[in-house]
Amino acid sequence: MKKNLKEKKLNRLGFGSWQLGNTDFWGYMSIDEGIELVRIAIKKGINFFDTAPGYAAGLSESIIGSAINDQRENVFISTKFGHTADGETDFSVFSLKEQIYDSLERLETDYLDSLLLHNPGMDILEGNTYHFEELEKLKEEGLIKAYGVSIDTFEEFRTVLDHVNVDFVEILFNIFFQDASELFEEAHQKGIKIIVKVPLDSGWLTGKYDEFSEFEGIRSRWDDETIQRRAALVREIKDITGAEVLTKYAIGFVLSYPEVTVVIPGIKNLDQLNDHIENSTYILSSEIKQKFIELYQTKIKDNPLPW
Repeated sequence: MKKNLKEKKLNRLGFGSWQLGNTDFWGYMSIDEGIELVRIAIKKGINFFDTAPGYAAGLSESIIGSAINDQRENVFISTKFGHTADGETDFSVFSLKEQIYDSLERLETDYLDSLLLHNPGMDILEGNTYHFEELEKLKEEGLIKAYGVSIDTFEEFRTVLDHVNVDFVEILFNIFFQDASELFEEAHQKGIKIIVKVPLDSGWLTGKYDEFSEFEGIRSRWDDETIQRRAALVREIKDITGAEVLTKYAIGFVLSYPEVTVVIPGIKNLDQLNDHIENSTYILSSEIKQKFIELYQTKIKDNPLPW
């Protein structure tokens, strides 16, 4: 008998799977290396895996599918809809079931624990389409156990809470992007589980980057002004914490919000996996948390950073 959503107790540290097999953005990783990394993560207690068809052209899903084997009932798989493995964007409600079956084949399973609409348009978030009615039908059929959205902004989050009923909201949230926290309690009261993505601000909140860092791949999106500004903010965080390595403070900040169900830092090797597992037990002090909030309120809120 399949376990339902309530029976699967989730480790609050999840596994962001964009990096799995994603040579274009994150450096070389063989399929076997990815499978072994997922298996080790499961052995170490991680049971929430966030993936998508568009991650490494479907390879992220395939690696997870190959890795879970007889562990399926012990893991929670959340994948996405809207961006296909062949690089197309397709939010047509008529392709919903087909895209799900494609993911199921790659994941080597017959159900999804969660399906998230992957950065859908506002017409969908406002409930002006039939997506959520169709998702509810698929949930009743058992093809998916839960559904929700993966979004980036406060405005999108507000729209979801005002217009549609979902099980999950995956939201961009970290020390540099804090607006979403204003809606956490409301979402919790509505029974919505919160997944936090990009908790390390694509690496800046590890403390390893400064104004002299050079970026490739997706990180090359930052212009010189943005790099200078982020570097200055990182220095302030280092002054607040008295530390050069900031990862545990960044993850601790996210997990200091009790409404957060799971945080999904990207994990591309064993060192990162072990580092995140160790840091996930760190309890951020209320004093440092308040200083992080004040930093955001005074230096970022009225002049938001570009992602």
